[in-house]
Amino acid sequence: MLTNAHLKYESQKLGMNYFRVAIVLFGAQLLLGLVAAIQFMYPGFLFEVLDFSVARMVHINALVVWMLYAMIGSVYYMIPDETGEEVVGAGLGKLAFWVLTAAVTVVVLVYIFIQIGSGTEATIWLINEGREYIEAPRWADIGIVVVVLIFYWNVFATFMKGKRTGIMTVMVADLFALAGLYLAGMFFTDNISMDQYWWWWVIHLWVEATWEVFVGALAAYGLIKILGAKREIVEMWLWIEVLMLFGSGILGLGHHYFWIGTPEYWWEIGALFSALEPVPLVAMFVHVLYDWGKEQGHMEANAAEGEKAHAVNNTPAMAWIATNAFGNFLGAGIWGFFHTLPQVNIYTHGTQFTAAHGHLAFFGAYATILIGMMYLGVQGASGIKKMTMTFKTKMALFLIIFGLLGMTVALTIAGYEQVLVERADLGGGWDAYFTAQNLPWMVQAMGWRLAMGVVTFLGFVYLLWDLLTIGKAQAKEA
Repeated sequence: MLTNAHLKYESQKLGMNYFRVAIVLFGAQLLLGLVAAIQFMYPGFLFEVLDFSVARMVHINALVVWMLYAMIGSVYYMIPDETGEEVVGAGLGKLAFWVLTAAVTVVVLVYIFIQIGSGTEATIWLINEGREYIEAPRWADIGIVVVVLIFYWNVFATFMKGKRTGIMTVMVADLFALAGLYLAGMFFTDNISMDQYWWWWVIHLWVEATWEVFVGALAAYGLIKILGAKREIVEMWLWIEVLMLFGSGILGLGHHYFWIGTPEYWWEIGALFSALEPVPLVAMFVHVLYDWGKEQGHMEANAAEGEKAHAVNNTPAMAWIATNAFGNFLGAGIWGFFHTLPQVNIYTHGTQFTAAHGHLAFFGAYATILIGMMYLGVQGASGIKKMTMTFKTKMALFLIIFGLLGMTVALTIAGYEQVLVERADLGGGWDAYFTAQNLPWMVQAMGWRLAMGVVTFLGFVYLLWDLLTIGKAQAKEA
């Protein structure tokens, strides 16, 4: 992770820089999540030093930003392999990287040290726009758009210059949609329903449509790179995913609409289509593994003893991609569907069910594939033909997965308690909320959420340690 010695493309070196910042922000996200989890249990912890609202805000924003860094890094890393060309505008890309990193640093410091202020136009421009999950001040919003436009131009121009594979065709189209959807959150209206409508286009459609297609393109690239998967298979499933996700993502967003004053028919439309989103990714992964296993068996049966065909050349990356396929299905699919149906959502909306779904979906659908891409980057930067798992790799995998699943189960139990007591029994009023918060199920569930958060952070320590050392250690062995 510390060296670019064996990378011949400036694009890939730039991608590694994005990975380095991403892993730092990942650590910050987990650390602030732990602070917020402690404050949920002990409200006096860091009171008026780092309040819960700020810890939660930085926790969520760090999540989004580290993933965006890792996404940009992944694209810069894969461009030369897919197009056969060095990225157009590498110098401009480096400038954009440093501008974005400086801006993110300033925004985080403002979040932490200027926590409150009057609701004026100056506050919106300089401190916080006040919109949950996209709190960045207006100057930073504009800066993000400029950086993303530079990034998109670099990708598009390189794509037009080099080979035009199916993976890169989908990626270029998806990045255009990804950049465009962010703009929906940059204006607001006096009508709260209309304002929330456009806010949801960023908060959920951004993730449910463009990010999911992005992950599909990365998974396709990773399976070709690691397993030697057949391009026609992964690209076939990628196109199916584009059709299903852009359709189901837009319509699936409807499961939020009823709660902001839009017509009731969005309930059924949203519930049906949001359930379809993870299907193509899992199908791609299973299809590739099935074909690879058959080919492996055929080659071994006809080859000299001990000889293997298309062996996995990066087992840490492969392990994280496999986790992605099924983590996406569990987090975005199963836990999402738990509370998407309108007959259920009327009770679960805004409870810890949402937090359970959010934690597992973001981890399973996005964090896992991006960590896999980081391992691919370390392999390329170290010049290793075959990267194998270490003890630290296994510990990181086990602790992070166990911790996230533990948090998800704990939050699910807490949500179940809220549904039974706060919503169904006591009617969902203000007194009902506080009654539910103090019952043993809720308190114990939040305690387990905190404990599992500590386990997850320990897994991150092993992950960071592994990424920093695995390349150098295995290059020396080779």
